[in-house]
Amino acid sequence: MKDQQDNQITPEPEVMPIPLASEDNGLSVRQKVKILNLYIDNFYKDEFLKKLKQGIVFTPNVDHLMQLQSNRQLLQAYKAADYVICDSQILVYASKFLGTPFKEKLAGSDVFPAFCNYHKDNPDIRIFLLGADPGVAKKAQERINARIGRKIVVGEYSPPWGFENDAQECHKILQLINDSGATVLGVGVGAPKQELFISKYKNKFNPNIKIIMGIGATIDFEAGNVKRAPKFLRDIGLEWFYRFSIEPRRLWKRYFVDDVGFLLLILKQKFKIYKAPF
Repeated sequence: MKDQQDNQITPEPEVMPIPLASEDNGLSVRQKVKILNLYIDNFYKDEFLKKLKQGIVFTPNVDHLMQLQSNRQLLQAYKAADYVICDSQILVYASKFLGTPFKEKLAGSDVFPAFCNYHKDNPDIRIFLLGADPGVAKKAQERINARIGRKIVVGEYSPPWGFENDAQECHKILQLINDSGATVLGVGVGAPKQELFISKYKNKFNPNIKIIMGIGATIDFEAGNVKRAPKFLRDIGLEWFYRFSIEPRRLWKRYFVDDVGFLLLILKQKFKIYKAPF
């Protein structure tokens, strides 16, 4: 009987408390909520903005979670991130269903402008934007700087399609970022491209780059190039449907083919029959 007990595998907890040194040199607890095969940080937005001093930040949504079921490389990139925050109201609903609710949705498109505003009077925060179509990042830079009232975005670049497979282009990007004087890098080239790019080159950036954030479509939103869903749709978890209505040809497969299995996987996790693929 004892041998059988010794051989049993203890399942991973659904909520994992992680002790961290707090700013007053005491000990605080940082909670992570498990959704499928990913632990996601559980913060209020103000709490996160205060905590974020350095590190890599990823913002998973349902599509990311589904990609993590088959993309081992993306999973490894996620495991190397310092902060993983809940980007999706659907994930908030899933966390409540699982009995381990998130405090708040922390969509990258909300957190990034809040981060800029939080640091509007902090000269040590200087941002480089990488992503979007030609000219869009430049427009985002101009609009953000005008809103914040200083040159908080010090550089931008919209890379060509397929840049991640072009070593010479990637070297050019690294040079632009490292020479810009930025201390924060926002990468918005879509998942999994942005997470894999950050993971691959994280040790090649200038040490002055203290924070690296995967920000998805945020550059388009900041530029006014793409309109965000109305707040009431975002609050009830229908931002995905609004985005689909705007770009149906690009997004139909993501939402109606790639992501439809999410509910079944959450049901499996609820009844403790979900098995991580890796």
